[in-house]
Amino acid sequence: MAVFLLGVGAACCLGFGFVLQQRAAQRAPLSDFLSFRLLLDLIRMPEWLLGIFLMISGMVLSALALTKGEVSLVEPLTTTSLLFAMLLSRHLTGQPLGRQGWSGVLLLAAGVTAFIVAGQPSGGGAQAGALRHWLVVGIVVGLAVLLVGAAKRLTPSPEATVLALAAGLLYGLQDALTRTTGRFVSDEGIAALTLHWQPYAIAAIGLTGLVLVQSAFETAPLRMSLPALTAAQPLAGIACAVGFLGDQLRVTPGALAWEAAGLAAITIGIVLLGRHPALPCSQDTSRRATVKEPEVGDAPAKAVR
Repeated sequence: MAVFLLGVGAACCLGFGFVLQQRAAQRAPLSDFLSFRLLLDLIRMPEWLLGIFLMISGMVLSALALTKGEVSLVEPLTTTSLLFAMLLSRHLTGQPLGRQGWSGVLLLAAGVTAFIVAGQPSGGGAQAGALRHWLVVGIVVGLAVLLVGAAKRLTPSPEATVLALAAGLLYGLQDALTRTTGRFVSDEGIAALTLHWQPYAIAAIGLTGLVLVQSAFETAPLRMSLPALTAAQPLAGIACAVGFLGDQLRVTPGALAWEAAGLAAITIGIVLLGRHPALPCSQDTSRRATVKEPEVGDAPAKAVR
């Protein structure tokens, strides 16, 4: 019950925080796209600071949940952050949920329930050796790097989706490393954190993921980025947990079928909610302008990224 309450509390803070961050990020200058300077621009906006405070609160609650439960249990709970984002967006836009919204809510809830009940996530398995550990980490980071490289060649809307996917992969890895760090604290004390690489990796991943998410938020409506972020994070986290943390799921044919159905329901529910009109569109659709043909006597037009 403690893990459940912490996981849902984290999802609530994250969902509210993402909405506030996107509302602020869409007003940031696009010249700082995919740059750490973007954070310096955003830090001047009170709405963004409130969103960051909520996101950090969500991460703290998630970290507490990860110290008490397995990653493969906590990650499905955090997907409900999209429900809380919908609640705030619905309040801001006045859009009713309707058939699409309720379908997404029911599918997301049913998918989380089916995955947890069928999989019965548990710890206690043997942790992977160093080679397998680094192999899993390298695959996740490598996929994120490839996605960022591909995003730069896309138009704004798919660009935001691909950047959010990359951030979701990194956040899933961050959650798995947070679980590892919690074990260090439990076994060796908090002073031992300076002797391990995982806390430093968590900080670097968190900062990089933040830049990717804010860049996705400033280039396209929230519905183009938040569903991808919400779907990629738990999938990457569960893969990492099973890959090198020793988390175990039931692998009988019936359990695997229900786990797959649960993940599919979660993904479809996320897509339905992400496409709902309640999630705000960009308030300035002309920011990613194309090059304007200069007229006679006009100064040369400048392209805006």
